[in-house]
Amino acid sequence: MARPKYRTQKVSRQNRADGSILLRSEYALSPTANSTNDWLEQWAHSRPDAVFLAERSGAGWRELRYGAALEQVRSLAGGLLARGLTAKTPILILSGNGIDHALVTLAAHYVGIPTVPVAEQYSLIPGADSQLSYITDLIDPALVFAVDGQTFAKSLALDVMEGRDLVVAQSPGPGMTTLDELSRSDVMEVTTARNTVGPDTIAKILMTSGSTSDPKGVITTQGMMCTNQAQYIGALPFLDSHPPCLVDWLPWNHVFGGSNNFNQVLCHGGSLYIDDGKPIPALIGRTVENLLLKSPTVAYNVPVGFGLLRTEMQNNDALKQAYFRHMDMLFYAGAPLPPDIWSDLDDMARSVRPDGIMMTTCWGMTETAPACIFQHQPAASVGLVGVPLPEVTAKLVPDGPDRYELRVKGPNITPGYFQASAQTEQAFDNEGFFLTGDAMTFADMDDVNAGLKFAGRLSEDFKLATGTWVRASDLRMAVLSALKPLAQDVVLTGEGRDAVGVLILPAPNQIAKADLSPRPGLICSDALQQQIADRLAPFSDPSRGSANRITRALILSEAPMMAAGEITAKGNLNFRKLLTRRAALVDLLYGPWIAEQILLAPA
Repeated sequence: MARPKYRTQKVSRQNRADGSILLRSEYALSPTANSTNDWLEQWAHSRPDAVFLAERSGAGWRELRYGAALEQVRSLAGGLLARGLTAKTPILILSGNGIDHALVTLAAHYVGIPTVPVAEQYSLIPGADSQLSYITDLIDPALVFAVDGQTFAKSLALDVMEGRDLVVAQSPGPGMTTLDELSRSDVMEVTTARNTVGPDTIAKILMTSGSTSDPKGVITTQGMMCTNQAQYIGALPFLDSHPPCLVDWLPWNHVFGGSNNFNQVLCHGGSLYIDDGKPIPALIGRTVENLLLKSPTVAYNVPVGFGLLRTEMQNNDALKQAYFRHMDMLFYAGAPLPPDIWSDLDDMARSVRPDGIMMTTCWGMTETAPACIFQHQPAASVGLVGVPLPEVTAKLVPDGPDRYELRVKGPNITPGYFQASAQTEQAFDNEGFFLTGDAMTFADMDDVNAGLKFAGRLSEDFKLATGTWVRASDLRMAVLSALKPLAQDVVLTGEGRDAVGVLILPAPNQIAKADLSPRPGLICSDALQQQIADRLAPFSDPSRGSANRITRALILSEAPMMAAGEITAKGNLNFRKLLTRRAALVDLLYGPWIAEQILLAPA
C-alpha cells in the first residue's frame, strides 16, 4: 500500500487564563540525525553513484555524485584543519550557489567549523561593500571563500580582509590560494574532528535581511537543521518515499535556499540541480532551459517566479509537460500567491497529472531553521500558513480583535544571535518563547486544524498622533495591489502624524517616461499622477476611518539603494532606513498643499 503524500493536520489547543492560546501538533517527531554528516555518509555509502549536486556546464551539467562528494569533503576538511580553523574561526562565503560553494560548506560542517554565506550582491553591486565590511567585522572570519578570484577581487582587497586566508576556486589573484591547494588528506585528524560534531555544534551564522535594522547573525546549529527535516518527514511522508529532485535558484545565504532546500535534498539522498536563472524577465529564459533539461519533483519559488513560469508554460507545452511530469509539490514563499496564478498552475498540473499536485506554503524565519508553521494538507485557496510542525509550540498572544502575536518554542529555534547577548535576551519572553514579531489570525476560530493566516509584521504597525493604530502590512499590500503595475513598491507614513500617507516607488518604466520635479527626489508626470490618483481614490473615502484612509502621496524619483541600506539582499525594502534617509520628503508630504506634487488633498 502506497504511503500518503501528506498527513491530515491534527493540533491540540490550550486556552490560558491570560488570554493566550497554545497550539501543538499531535504528531511525534520522526527520528532525527545528529548532524548533516550522517546524511552525507549514508548516501555516499548506499548510493555512491547517485547525483547529489549539478550545475550548468556548457550544454549540459557538471554533476557531483554522493561518493565523490564525501571524498572531496573529507579532503577539504583536512585542509581547513591544517590551517588551524576551529569552531571559533568561521568561514565567510562571498559567492552564490555552486558546487564549490557546497563543498566548502560541507567540509567546514564536517569538522565543526561554522560558515557564514552572505549575499553576493554585497560584493558585486557598487557601493554595497559597506554591508560586507559590517558583516566581516562582526563575524571576524579566519578564511574567506569566493568562487572566482577575479570577479570578487575588489571585495577580497577590502581593508577588512587584511590578515585573513583568501581561498578561491579559480582565477586566484595576489595573496589568494585555490581549493586544490587547500585539499589535504589526514584521515585520523579529520575523523577525530568529525566525531565531535553533534546537535549543539554551530553549523552556520546566517545574516538576517536587515529589513528593520542592521543585519544580525543568527546562530544555526546542526540540531536545528536536522530537526527541521525530521519535522518535514512527519508532515509530508512523500519526501521519504523517493529522493526529491529540485531545479532551484533560491540563494544559499538565505535560510530557505541554503538550509531548507539544500538539506531536504541531502536528507533524502536526492538531487539538487542549481538553476543559474532568476525570476526576472532577463533571466527566466535560462530557468526555462534548465527545466527542459531536468524535471523536478518539488518546486520552491516566490510568487513572481511562479507567475513568470505560468506565462512561459501558457505558450510552451513542452515546458509544462517537463515541469509537472514528476511534480509532487509546489511551494510558494515570501508573499501570498495571487489567486489567478494559483488557479492557472493547478489547472496546468491537472492537465499533465489528473490527480493534481500539492500546492502549499508555510511560515518561518531565519531564526526557526526555517519551517515552523506548515500547511501540510491540501488547501482550497491561498493565504493559509498552516499549523505547528511536530515538537513546535506556538503561543498566540492577543493583539486586538481576532489578531494574535505569534511566539514559538521548539528544537528548531535558534539559541540566539552571534556576539549579541542583549539582542538575544530581548528575542525571548519569560517562558522561553521566541518573539517572532509577526501577527496571525485563525482561518476558523472554532477549528484550529483549519490553520493560521499571516496578518503582517508588528514592526510595520505604527500609531497616528491620535493614538490610533495603523495595521500597516495589510494596508500597504492593498495599496500596492491597487497601484500595480504603475508602482514597484510603496512605503506608508504617518507615525506620530495626523493622517496616513504614502511614498510611491514607481516602476522603472514609469520613471523613464517622467520628468524630474523641481523638488529633489520627486518626478513630474501629469498622466502618471492622474492614474495613481484614480487608483488611490477609494482609499481616501472618509468612511474608511483614519487608520485605513490615505490622504496624501508623493511619487519618488530615486529607486531604493542597497548601498544606502534602503533595500536588503533579498530585495525587500528596509522601511525605517528609507524613511530616515528621505525624511525631508516625509516632511514635505505633511507640509502645505502642493497640487503638482501631492496627489490627494489633506483631510
